[in-house]
Amino acid sequence: MSARRRHRRRAIRSDFLATWSPRILSLLRIMAALLLLQYGTAKLFGFPAVPIFAGLPLLSLYGVAGIIEFVGSSFLLVGLFTRAAAFILSGEMAAAYFIGHFPKGFIPLLNGGNEAVLFCFVFLYLAAAGGGAWSLDELRRR
Repeated sequence: MSARRRHRRRAIRSDFLATWSPRILSLLRIMAALLLLQYGTAKLFGFPAVPIFAGLPLLSLYGVAGIIEFVGSSFLLVGLFTRAAAFILSGEMAAAYFIGHFPKGFIPLLNGGNEAVLFCFVFLYLAAAGGGAWSLDELRRR
């Protein structure tokens, strides 16, 4: 393959990545928000019904977590105040891991903390990267 052809292929690949990376970032944000939103709605509204969350007092640890998850996930879902919401949610997921899972052991696979750890670092990434192309933050920026 000639050097000219290799350069053209690299340019096409670079254009493709430049176009799609912000969109894939938005998909990551949207899916992470939808997954966490389930926890907020289960704790606050009983949907989906999770027996351990039934009848939670609003000002209990789980109740406050539900409020943070519901509000933060809603902001993330539409990409509004993405960096701030993601930063707060990242901290909440770190707290969830250390309060709810770490006392059962160090290894997330054994203590049931995989989701909390993954959410924590996905949200930390979103706090640094922003909401992507398909976000209200991007619309406001323009």
